[in-house]
Amino acid sequence: MSNIKLFESKQIRSIWSEYGQKWYFSIVDVVAALTDSQNPRDYWYRIKQREKISGMELSTICRQFKLEAPDGKLRETDCSYTEGLLRIIQSIPSPKAEPFKRWLAKVSYERLEEVENPELAAARMRELYKAKGCSDEWIEKCGPPGCEHIYEAKTCPPLTAADRKRIAHEN
Repeated sequence: MSNIKLFESKQIRSIWSEYGQKWYFSIVDVVAALTDSQNPRDYWYRIKQREKISGMELSTICRQFKLEAPDGKLRETDCSYTEGLLRIIQSIPSPKAEPFKRWLAKVSYERLEEVENPELAAARMRELYKAKGCSDEWIEKCGPPGCEHIYEAKTCPPLTAADRKRIAHEN
């Protein structure tokens, strides 16, 4: 299964790997989206060489998949899963990558804070479920899947699209 994702109107080719049960994304497409490089393939090559000198072999977090090229042919393309891609983006010395790097640092800091204070994680979870249309009553009674030890979720059916719509109108 192949798919196109958009990032700031730039196409990022992606592919689902049954083997790893993960999405993989074209690194060259990400480099093109986060830089002003006329040749993102060469830019990616230079990043790999620079990181190799520093002791990090970026190719260890990449796999090659055949993705459709602009000419319509399938070509071997360096791809990485989300975690690896986040590491690669940290190596991109481009002003266009800086907002993404700042966001990544902020999210990382917040998650580290949640490790120290799990109540912060619970509050974030509640806000996410509210944003998805869940009522405070449902959140308190049912909670998210996987938290049965905290909530009595076994008695709560999953929310349907109609439930979400109804809940959104009630709030």
